[in-house]
Amino acid sequence: MRRRIELAKHQTGNNSGVIHSGLYYKPGSLKATNCIHGYHLLIDFCKENEIPFDLCGKIVVATDENELPLLENLYVRGQQNGLQNLKKLGKEELLEYEPHVVGLAGIFVPQTGIVDYKIVAQKYGDLIQSKGGQINLGEKVLDIQSSEDKSVVITQKTSYTTKLVINCAGLYSDKVARMTVPNLNVKIIPFRGEYYKLTKEKEYLVKNLIYPVPDPNFPFLGVHFTRMAKGGVEAGPNAVLAFKREGYKKSDINLSELGETLAWPGFQKVASKYWRTGFGEMYRSFSKAAFTKALQKLIPEIVESDLAPGGAGVRAQACDRNGGLVDDFLILEEKKVINVCNAPRLLLLHL
Repeated sequence: MRRRIELAKHQTGNNSGVIHSGLYYKPGSLKATNCIHGYHLLIDFCKENEIPFDLCGKIVVATDENELPLLENLYVRGQQNGLQNLKKLGKEELLEYEPHVVGLAGIFVPQTGIVDYKIVAQKYGDLIQSKGGQINLGEKVLDIQSSEDKSVVITQKTSYTTKLVINCAGLYSDKVARMTVPNLNVKIIPFRGEYYKLTKEKEYLVKNLIYPVPDPNFPFLGVHFTRMAKGGVEAGPNAVLAFKREGYKKSDINLSELGETLAWPGFQKVASKYWRTGFGEMYRSFSKAAFTKALQKLIPEIVESDLAPGGAGVRAQACDRNGGLVDDFLILEEKKVINVCNAPRLLLLHL
C-alpha cells in the first residue's frame, strides 16, 4: 500500500495536541524561552486564522509522598518561567477540577490548552503557498553541498540552490545534519508513544487534562489523560524503543536502523542504566492490564474495558555519545545551514 504524502505526517501530526505552557522546562533554556514565546505566537495565529483551540488548563497530580517535592519544584519552575496564576491544589481541591482523580496534591496550570496541529500545519502550508512559496513533499535528501555564498540541496528528484538551509527533518534530523556536520555527536533514537482512547461511555471521567508528576530522569511526561481538540479523550502515551524510525506499530522493524540504534554508545549507556524502566515500558506496551494499572494511579475507576485502541507517535529523541538524553533544543548554526537536531514536537513557529 502506498503511503500518503502530506503535511504533519509524523511528529507534528501524531502528538497529543497539547498547547504546552512551558511549565516543565529549565529556566533560561531554549525550550523554556521558545515555548513561552511560541505559545503566544500560536495563540495569536489560531485567533487570526480562526483555528479552533481551547485554553482549558490542566492539573499535574502527585499520587505519592515522594512526588511532593518534585511537584513543588515544578511550581517554582513554572513561576520562574513567567507563568501566572498557577494554583496549588490540595486533595479536596483536585476534585473541583477533576472529580474522578485521586492524589495527594496538585497544580492547576491555566495556560495549557488543546489544538489540532494538523490543522495548524495545513494553514501554514496554505499561507506559504498563497505568498508564492513552494512546498515539495516526498523527496529524500541525498546530500547538502555548502560554499561561501550558497548551499545546494540534492534530492532523489532534483536539486535546490539556496542562501540558507534549515534542517527540521525530525526523525532524520541527525542524518541530514551529518551532511554538513560530519562529526555530529548525537543520534536520534526513536521512541514510540502508544495511546488508548477512553470509550465514549467513560469520557465523563476526564474533564480536561490530567498529568502525573514526571520522572526528572527522563524527557517524557508519563501516561496522562488528554481531552482532544477533535473530540474524545486519549490515555497515554508510554515510551518504548521503536525498532524503526517510522515505527508506529509494534511490527514495524528496520534491521539497519535498529542496528544503528543498538550500536550507538550513548544508547548502550542509557540502556544499561535504565533497563528496568525500559522493560517496564515494554511490558506496558504488550499488557493492557499493566497500562490500565498505570492509569489507575490517577483515576482508580478506570478498568481495562474502558480503553479502546488508539494511535501512536514516534518521538525523535536526541541521545549524545555519553548517554545523555538531550532535554533542550539542539540547534547547530553554520553560515549557510541551521540544523535543528532535537525538537520532539516539530512545529517551529520561529523558522
